[in-house]
Amino acid sequence: MEIGQKVKVFRIRDRVNADIANKLGKIGTITGYKMTDGSDVGAIVQFDDKTSSWFFVDELKVTE
Repeated sequence: MEIGQKVKVFRIRDRVNADIANKLGKIGTITGYKMTDGSDVGAIVQFDDKTSSWFFVDELKVTE
């Protein structure tokens, strides 16, 4: 996954607050990356409503 790609949130593997849970099924643009507490990498996704959050890459699917 690359910065600028459109992605869809298709699953959320951890418990999250309602604001993040509402992003399930939404499409956004990758704006950056985040190193998680382990050795995993997350992607920062910005949505049309100008909010952003990070997700594990296995929670996202690239859209066309």
